[in-house]
Amino acid sequence: MRFMMLMIPLGYESAPAELDLDPERVAAMMRYNQALKDAGVLITLEGLHPPATGARVSFATGEPIVTDGPFTEAKDVIGGFWMIDVASRAEAIAWAKKCPASNNETIEIRQVQEMGDFSEEVQRAAATFEHPQGGWGKALR
Repeated sequence: MRFMMLMIPLGYESAPAELDLDPERVAAMMRYNQALKDAGVLITLEGLHPPATGARVSFATGEPIVTDGPFTEAKDVIGGFWMIDVASRAEAIAWAKKCPASNNETIEIRQVQEMGDFSEEVQRAAATFEHPQGGWGKALR
């Protein structure tokens, strides 16, 4: 089962575009990342720049509307993520609990949708797309 662990740092929504990271915290996080890799559960991981450097494209009017960051209405924003492959939700939670996160960070855990989660009709509709990593579209060929 694949899970995405989303790092949500409180206050990141108003962080400046240029961050001044603490080398000790970065080193602790790299040790955690290495433990995920050594255990064979890590698929990928990335950190994200603050919302001040981002943009949102909304479609509320039927036409794309671009809003540049920062986003004043945002209260929880993603600072980065890990994609892991583990046997269960409980195992994903166990890995998240090992993260050397600070007291202003939260990790949200979300299971990745697999084609087998859906009806045959939905699988056939998605089968026209061949996912570059073998996800959506590989079932019912």
